[in-house]
Amino acid sequence: MSLISEKFVEVFHHQPDIIAAAPGRVNLIGEHIDYSQGFVLPFAIEARTFAAMRRNNEATIRISSLQRGEEVFTIDLNEIKPGLAGGWERYPLSAMWALGLSEGVDLLIDGRVPLGAGLASSAALECSVATALDALFSFNLNLPTLARLTQKGENEYVGVPCGIMDQSVSLMAQAGCALLLDCRDLTTKMVPFDIAPHGLELLIIDTQVNHALTDSGYSKRRSSCESAAKKIGVSSLRDVTIEELISHRRNLSAVEYLRGRHSVTEMQRVLDAVEALSANDFVKLGELLNGSHISLRDDFAVSCPELDSAVDTALACGALGARMIGGGFGGSAIALLEKESVAETEEAIKSAYLARSFKAPRFFTSLPSQGAQIIRLG
Repeated sequence: MSLISEKFVEVFHHQPDIIAAAPGRVNLIGEHIDYSQGFVLPFAIEARTFAAMRRNNEATIRISSLQRGEEVFTIDLNEIKPGLAGGWERYPLSAMWALGLSEGVDLLIDGRVPLGAGLASSAALECSVATALDALFSFNLNLPTLARLTQKGENEYVGVPCGIMDQSVSLMAQAGCALLLDCRDLTTKMVPFDIAPHGLELLIIDTQVNHALTDSGYSKRRSSCESAAKKIGVSSLRDVTIEELISHRRNLSAVEYLRGRHSVTEMQRVLDAVEALSANDFVKLGELLNGSHISLRDDFAVSCPELDSAVDTALACGALGARMIGGGFGGSAIALLEKESVAETEEAIKSAYLARSFKAPRFFTSLPSQGAQIIRLG
């Protein structure tokens, strides 16, 4: 942490009071169902965002980033409110607003989660800041409360109608495990996810097609799910079986039915994936990943040619399963592979992208990692 401390001194002329870190995430399965109060199964990745912070004894917020040179964003504490125009700084400001910050701080960010890759870089930023604030000001908030507050900040301050998954896993994850999260009440269960002894690896394929959820069809998908639930007469699609959805089909628009079918079947795939992992049945897990991608591609319509190409090529190379992850319209895909075939699969995906004049993809892997932490205090 010497780099961020040294840069903090250079920018703000003091040592930070605290440094916190929060990770991005890969969602193994359970996409676009957190806002329907479903179950999801993400894990934290090793890449994380660091937040160095210090009280400044002024009614002023100053924010800088190692990724943005010498730029320092400054705002009066009393001016922080939803709807404020701006750029990336809205994400840390959203956490400050949601936690009710009443004192000025200096903040330096070191964001190492790839942007626009569907790996929850925004949640990592929000949760690193919220973790630092909670410790520095002794708010003593529990992790579910921090998750709900950071989600509120992104929903109401930034204007992204995200669910609760990204913030929850960034805060609550444990190393070596995926996090089975009930998005209705935020109860969790750690599910061991250790595939290396079985000769497997989870390849993460960044299509480098950047997406911005504020500009995408994300909010339309959420609205379709909510309107479908309302027409069926339930609070969320969590309370609907596939048989009930089919029985109400005539009351739903074609789009509502398709979005609902993805949601209901995806929730079941998550629970089936937990059983598959418990039994070390990776063939079954792969089938569930494939089913998730098909559903996201066809029923939810959030895939794109680059994601489909990555998934199709990985499967052609022998992957047990593959799917897009994240909000969609770009971002990343994952493929469950035998370790010895990873290099071959990477080359095949590169060739497929080149043949279609797509931007070259990036590849990386990650072990399930620890959630948000205080790196240094005082």
